[in-house]
Amino acid sequence: MKYVMADISAVEIQVLFFAKARELCGKKESQLLIPSATSYDNLLDEIVQKFSLEPIRDNLILAINEEYATSESEVHLKEGDQVAVIPPLSGVD
Repeated sequence: MKYVMADISAVEIQVLFFAKARELCGKKESQLLIPSATSYDNLLDEIVQKFSLEPIRDNLILAINEEYATSESEVHLKEGDQVAVIPPLSGVD
């Protein structure tokens, strides 16, 4: 699959999975081709759909290159960027 949207190119990022996210997708890391400019929500939706994380979607946090992002964030990704998928800690309500 190749994304080309006007002047927005696609980049390949590294997705890192932790705890319950790792358990659900069965991987500790993977690659994902995504538009270089996107919203936090679109990035989260793409990761959730591709890696079958729907059961914990509403509790996930994304960190991009070791910095937490928020749902209000506009995301600008570069080739090789790392996106960590962080579920809630066990035992926390």
